[in-house]
Amino acid sequence: MTYKNLFNENESQEAIRRIESLTPESQPQWGKMSVSEMLAHCNVTYELVYTDKHPKPKGIQKFFIKLFAKKLVVGPKPYKRNLRTAPVFLITDERDFTTEKNRLIDHIQKTQKHGSTYFNDKESHAFGPLTDVEWNILFSKHLDHHLRQFGV
Repeated sequence: MTYKNLFNENESQEAIRRIESLTPESQPQWGKMSVSEMLAHCNVTYELVYTDKHPKPKGIQKFFIKLFAKKLVVGPKPYKRNLRTAPVFLITDERDFTTEKNRLIDHIQKTQKHGSTYFNDKESHAFGPLTDVEWNILFSKHLDHHLRQFGV
């Protein structure tokens, strides 16, 4: 499957338009997350890049994550519905829709402005260095999966 190039301004704007079409009343077509939780969940992807908010896996834990999850996350196959998520991505508290939506849009814009060169061979939180293509798949595939979950 081909994913949008979120390093491209037009394609990142298309993703932002999809996000902006969500409302606090948007309902999932599958899964248990509310729209606010989904937006917060999608923000974790960018928090792992831009903050030190989440502890990095080390040693054997990192080895197994790379071994079993990397291909799923940066590979071309779409995520299956209701796939179990990593603990760091679980949202267990109430989130504000507008705050999370604006944070996600800001993260997408920041990533697009950095561009693919910034991400090429950049170390990921759990997978080691990734190519710019792998980073784009990581960002784009995850976002698309959850926007489709909410029908946009």
